[in-house]
Amino acid sequence: MKTSAKPTTDCCSCHGTTDTHPASHQRKKRREIWLLAGVSLWFAVGLALTGNEVLTGIWTPAWFLPAYFIVGWDVLKTAGRHIVRGRAFDETFLMSVATLGAIAIDAAPEAVGVMLFYRIGEAVQEFAVDRSRNSIRSLLEVRPDVARVKTSEGFQSVSPEVVEVGTEIFIKPGERIPLDGEVLSGNSYLDTSALTGESVPRSVEAGDRVLAGTINQSGALTVRVTQPFGESSIVRILELVENARHQKAPTETFMRRFARRYTPFVVGLALAIATLPPLFLPEATFIEWGYRALILLVISCPCGLVISIPLGYFGGVGGAAKQGVLVKGSVFLDRLAELHTVVFDKTGTLTEGSFEVTQVRPADGWNAEEVLQWAALAESHSTHPIARSICRAVSDRTSEMTFEMTLSDYQEISGRGVRVTAADSEGIERAIAVGSDRLFESANFPPFASAGTGVRVAIDGRYIGDIVVSDRLREDAAATVSQLKQLGVDRMVMLTGDRRSVAESIAKAIGIDDVRAELLPEDKANALDEVFRDLASTETGTVAFVGDGINDAPAIARADVGVAMGGLGSDAAIETADVVLMSDAPSKLVDAVRFGRRTRRIVWQNIAIALGVKGIVILLGALGFATLWEAVFADVGVALIAIANATRALYRAE
Repeated sequence: MKTSAKPTTDCCSCHGTTDTHPASHQRKKRREIWLLAGVSLWFAVGLALTGNEVLTGIWTPAWFLPAYFIVGWDVLKTAGRHIVRGRAFDETFLMSVATLGAIAIDAAPEAVGVMLFYRIGEAVQEFAVDRSRNSIRSLLEVRPDVARVKTSEGFQSVSPEVVEVGTEIFIKPGERIPLDGEVLSGNSYLDTSALTGESVPRSVEAGDRVLAGTINQSGALTVRVTQPFGESSIVRILELVENARHQKAPTETFMRRFARRYTPFVVGLALAIATLPPLFLPEATFIEWGYRALILLVISCPCGLVISIPLGYFGGVGGAAKQGVLVKGSVFLDRLAELHTVVFDKTGTLTEGSFEVTQVRPADGWNAEEVLQWAALAESHSTHPIARSICRAVSDRTSEMTFEMTLSDYQEISGRGVRVTAADSEGIERAIAVGSDRLFESANFPPFASAGTGVRVAIDGRYIGDIVVSDRLREDAAATVSQLKQLGVDRMVMLTGDRRSVAESIAKAIGIDDVRAELLPEDKANALDEVFRDLASTETGTVAFVGDGINDAPAIARADVGVAMGGLGSDAAIETADVVLMSDAPSKLVDAVRFGRRTRRIVWQNIAIALGVKGIVILLGALGFATLWEAVFADVGVALIAIANATRALYRAE
């Protein structure tokens, strides 16, 4: 698996792609700076001499033309190459025609000025793109370079890429964890800010999971590797962020199409301005109207507009990533900005998903320990959070199981529970069933009445008791709902497979009115379809589904914006979701919405600034009130303003 995509630039530069070798790229940038500085000095001296009438007649083009070809040769060459390949109408063509036309009408200083400021604008654009890319590439700093592997001779430092699953590695305090794994020994605090955006360290001890890219702060850890480097969390994150720019927002793709049609139109309009008035107006001259046409060509260059829009989205994706929100492309930033409805899964999203057995209610003739042990026996192969809580309760309450049995015919029924056959040492078999009321729909069991989630236990079809399992509400769940409402998200829905009484009590505590309870996993996608139908009949906007990224994958895939909570280590989350919240805090969704709205606002500000200023200068130029100097300064100025505005998307949205 590759760790990063080739860094191409969206800039409409005549220089093509950015060099992938950092040292080579830096040398190229330094050469560009020295070239522009030298030509700028040459140009300034020429203007000073021209103003003092030292350069007259043939000396003016003799002074300025070498500077023109030095600074403009790459542009001219690129324009010629594009013409040969059938892609004539781009910004290099506009600059070439405008400046060569200026030379033809004896305006060599203006020609050099146009080309020089165009190249300076290009350099600033490339700097802005590099800055945005580097803000994302700073994530590469969390990519570990060395893993300390345990061998028969001690610990040996090797590349993380060659470490196999199951290998034991040792991490000293202050070192970055090189691979995903499980702590075997030691306890420490981990700095997870590079991945989650959270500044509070996370405590880990034996049995806890750790992720590549986090920093071990206090104690030494021995970790068993659970994922190869190519499938580790940090590699998938880097791939995700690098490739996010390929998912274009509608605004971005529209401006690309617009620029392709806009440039030929501008060239045709300039040709009409240069030729028609002299043919039909008695005092009009080809030189005067040709000069006005050149002004139109210069000011109409779409480069600043075309670069600032993807730069804004790129900055939004990068800024969100630094805050622990992975957005898979600018299209999803736009959808977040238009968010109307948020549908939450309950368990693991609004609640912690860390279930605990709070009560055991045995039937007549049974005791609590027996009910727990039979349930734990049946649930021993399940990875469901409720199943793990029951097994954990047995180990916490008793030293060991009081009986040993061999399991067969194991069947886990999604959304209902498990059935299994258990045989003792004498071969006597028992059919064990553990699950919700839906697993025992045809049975005449006593009603379950408790504030928690109920687990019914039966042996050979006979009811032996209930286990009450409770889940804690996340600390920021209520604040998340409140802040989303303040942002104008009109509707929030909670979906859960839990009993209605439990679901309604949680929904009331956090401020959600619309609750759909007792749903099977496949029912969640159907419930989401109902939400879409309701929205289509009354409102406009997008629908987000927020889940844990594993059991909720169908609903995540169905939503306009699928959001996976705490999905760093989940393949399902990375593959299915459009947005991944890298911590377990639902409040990260609020940050995602703010980044989406701020980015879209910046993009439309740039469009308005660019089109407004260009429109005014085009009108002034056509009426004879603007020169090439105003045109080039307006064009470069608009580009610089738009680029500076776009880079604001990199920073935290409030």
